[in-house]
Amino acid sequence: MQCRQNCGACCIAPSINTPLPNMPEGKPAGIRCFNLSDDNLCNIFGDPDRPQLCDDFKAGLDVCGDTREEALVLIERLELETAPNY
Repeated sequence: MQCRQNCGACCIAPSINTPLPNMPEGKPAGIRCFNLSDDNLCNIFGDPDRPQLCDDFKAGLDVCGDTREEALVLIERLELETAPNY
């Protein structure tokens, strides 16, 4: 599956627990990444400082669903299911 145009759900819904450009403390779940452009494209795609998590993400129906809204829900659900219980 190719990434959906103007989506960016993978740069909003999940947390990123490692430093990334413009966000040295990482990114909380549900917060728009500072590196996401106005048209929901990654401004640091291909940058060596881009987190491995971002490079490893692969679009698929299981996480992206059929719409941007569904992707936000699915990725948020995965975030909650995989979050550590402290």
